[in-house]
Amino acid sequence: MAALQTLSKSFPAWVFFCCCCCLPLLLTSSLPLKGASAAHHACRLRRINFQLPYIRNRTYTLAKTVHALDRDTDNRLIGQQLFVNIRENNRCYLMKRVVEFVVEDVLLTEVKDQYPYVEEVAHFLASLTSELSSCQFSGKREHIEKNLEQMKNKMEQLGENGKIKAIGELDLLYDYMENACTDAPKKGGNKKKN
Repeated sequence: MAALQTLSKSFPAWVFFCCCCCLPLLLTSSLPLKGASAAHHACRLRRINFQLPYIRNRTYTLAKTVHALDRDTDNRLIGQQLFVNIRENNRCYLMKRVVEFVVEDVLLTEVKDQYPYVEEVAHFLASLTSELSSCQFSGKREHIEKNLEQMKNKMEQLGENGKIKAIGELDLLYDYMENACTDAPKKGGNKKKN
């Protein structure tokens, strides 16, 4: 009986301890999630990544500067065509792959010395793909690879102007990445330019 009285007296303290100490630890725990929800969770970026005015301005300024050099107004590398036959839960994975390609095969080539802010923007985009390192596709991969290959082929066909076009569309890439990889889509959709 004495043990029951002691337990009943300390019960509120245990409830307080569990609510104040244990519950927040459990809620913020980084334990892996199971199944598809783990892949979905790994394919998310914090919106704060895209709300940094400094890097947004650098990215948009670089895109605007180089876009003025783009003589091809008929083609677009970064656009809705990337998402043809891609399920919504795979769009962030696709954008991760597109960003990896643009950083490695465009920004970190000889162009990094030709235009302002290239290295800063490349570093920022690389940090996003690093955060998405655990992001995996779900289902079949063939449409993702096909769309990515079409973008690469189009850039290659454009020759030197392909890299100019890719840099000139960094603002679109930034917006598409934000929309695909953050929880709430940006209001107003993606801007379009010719």
